[in-house]
Amino acid sequence: MICDPTTRFPLGAAATAAELEDDPHPLLARLRAAEPVSWLPALGGWLVTSRDLALRVLRDPGAFTVDDPRFSTARVVGPSMLSLDGPVHTRHRDPFARPFRPALTRERFTAFVQDEVDRLVTGLAPAGRAELRGDLAGPLAVAVVAEALGLDGVDAATVRSWYGAFVEAVSVLSAEGPAGAPDDSRERSTALARSERAYALLRAAVEDAIGAGRPGSLLAEAARHEAGLTTAEVVANTAVLMFGGIDTTEGMIVNAARHLLGAPDALRRVLADPGLLPAAIEESLRLEPSASVVDRYATRDTPLGGAAVRAGDLVRVSIAGAGRDPAVFPSPDVFDPLRANAGDHLAFAHGPHFCFGAHLARLEARTALAALLERLPGVRLDPARPSAPRGLVFRRPPRLHVLWDA
Repeated sequence: MICDPTTRFPLGAAATAAELEDDPHPLLARLRAAEPVSWLPALGGWLVTSRDLALRVLRDPGAFTVDDPRFSTARVVGPSMLSLDGPVHTRHRDPFARPFRPALTRERFTAFVQDEVDRLVTGLAPAGRAELRGDLAGPLAVAVVAEALGLDGVDAATVRSWYGAFVEAVSVLSAEGPAGAPDDSRERSTALARSERAYALLRAAVEDAIGAGRPGSLLAEAARHEAGLTTAEVVANTAVLMFGGIDTTEGMIVNAARHLLGAPDALRRVLADPGLLPAAIEESLRLEPSASVVDRYATRDTPLGGAAVRAGDLVRVSIAGAGRDPAVFPSPDVFDPLRANAGDHLAFAHGPHFCFGAHLARLEARTALAALLERLPGVRLDPARPSAPRGLVFRRPPRLHVLWDA
C-alpha cells in the first residue's frame, strides 16, 4: 500500500469482521457514501460497495481475476469454473452449463421440483409449525442437486454433509484472509480435515457416476464432452455446483420467506396477486443476497473509485452493498415487491461468472414459496423465535421458525 489506510480509508480501517458478519448494511451504507472502494484490514483487501464499481470489477476478468492461488474455493476443491478465467474457464464451464438453459431447466426440473415441494409441505402441514431452513429449503435444494448431478445411491443426508464441509472450509479461509497464514487455528484445521474427507467421498461417487454412464447423467456427459475434462476436473466442478445449487439456493429461499412474511403489506399484495411472487423474490435477492461477497484479484495496478488498487491486491465485491445502492434503488432498505428495477441486483454475479443455475434457483424459490402461501393457512414468522441473517460470505438466518393454522 502506498497510502496509510488508517488515514486514507478511516471507515474501512475501523470495520470489523464481526460487524460484517452480523449486520453489515449500516457499515456498507457508510462505506458506499464515503469510501465506495475502501481498504479493510479485517478482510485483508479492498471492499467495493457501489453497484457501478461492482459491475466494473465483475465484467473485467482481465483486470480482476478469480485465477489466483489465494482464491478460497480453489484452495478447498481445486481449480474449477469458479476459480479460472479466459479460455480455460470456458473449457470448465461449458460441459455443465448447457442443461441449465431456461427451456431445458423448465423441461427437466419443473415436475421434479413441484413433486419434491409437495412431498415436503404435505409432511409439514399437520404440525402447524416448522423450521423452514431445515425442513423445507435445505432438503429441497439438496434433492434438486442430487437429481441434477445423478449421484445415484448417495442419500440427501450424505450430500448435505459433503457440501456443509466444503462451505465451512471456504468460510474459514475467507474469514482469515490470504493463503499461507500459519496454521494455528484448531477451527481451521478441523474444517479443512473434514473437507478433505468429504472431497474423497465425493470423488468416489463422481467416478461411479461417470463409470455407470447412465442416460441423462450430467456428470457422465461432462466427462464425455469435447472439452476433455479430467476426472479430477469433473469432481472439482461438481463441488462448485453444490455451492451454487445447495447453499446459496437454500439461503435464497429462506431469505425470501423471511422478507415476505416479515412485511405484512407486501404479503397482502402477494396473497391478493400471486403473480407478484417472482418480483418479490427478485426484491429479496436485491435486499439480502445469500452469497454476499465475491472475491477477485487485481492483475495489474488499476485506479478504482478513487483507490489505487495494486497488482495482486484482493478485491472483494460486496453483492449486498451493490444491492442497496441508493443511486440505483431508491429507499434501498425497504422491501418492496413492486420495485420496478429489483431485477437489476447482482445476486447471481455478472459477466463471465454469472450463475448459470439462476433459472433453476428461481424455479425452486417460486415453487416453495407458492406452496407455503397456498397450502399453509395464515403462515407467519414465529414471534417467539426471531432469527436474522448472519454470515460474511453466505448470508441467511441460521434458523427460520414459522407457524400456521393447522
